[in-house]
Amino acid sequence: MMITAYLWTTPNGYKIPIALEEMGLEYEIKWVNIGAGEQHQPEFLAISPNGKIPAIVDHDTGISLMESGAILQYLAEKSGKFGGTTLQERAEVMQWLHWQIGGLGPMTGQANHFRGLNEKVPYGEKRYVDETVRLLRVLNAQLDGRDYIAGDYSIADMAAAPWAATARMFDDERINACANVIAWIDRNLARPATARAITLAPA
Repeated sequence: MMITAYLWTTPNGYKIPIALEEMGLEYEIKWVNIGAGEQHQPEFLAISPNGKIPAIVDHDTGISLMESGAILQYLAEKSGKFGGTTLQERAEVMQWLHWQIGGLGPMTGQANHFRGLNEKVPYGEKRYVDETVRLLRVLNAQLDGRDYIAGDYSIADMAAAPWAATARMFDDERINACANVIAWIDRNLARPATARAITLAPA
């Protein structure tokens, strides 16, 4: 038995194969082309009622899940890996996982949206790029003296790295100045399991 992961090639989409590869879990991918509207098809909505990727079906347990944070937490509990072992460790991982879900991901996503508009909206672009920079400075401080966000490598890193790597493409000198973040992104990308995951793409 295995896990079926419903994905597309977005930062949220890559979180899940990174986790599955890092945890050594057996899985298959079904690509959901969000540009073509496949996320609105009834068969996908039966798995992900919110109509967003990623989603999974665990054929071992019969559990289906949407929302990347919930999926990462579930996979950490299922595998016994990367979620922390003590109460304090788990709390540390969870707070930074939720920090990414509530902050870094949405703000970077909005920044990308406004940066990509043909008809520029300077206020919107500045607002969200500035907030992305602020969040990366928070992360930069957290990474001072640490290889990974919560100490040991965890689902917090799996969640945040794809979004931070996207923000790095802004080529903003304020982001480039976050030396701890830049080194941490490279550290994540150098992990063999993560490197395998980010090369996955629909045929």
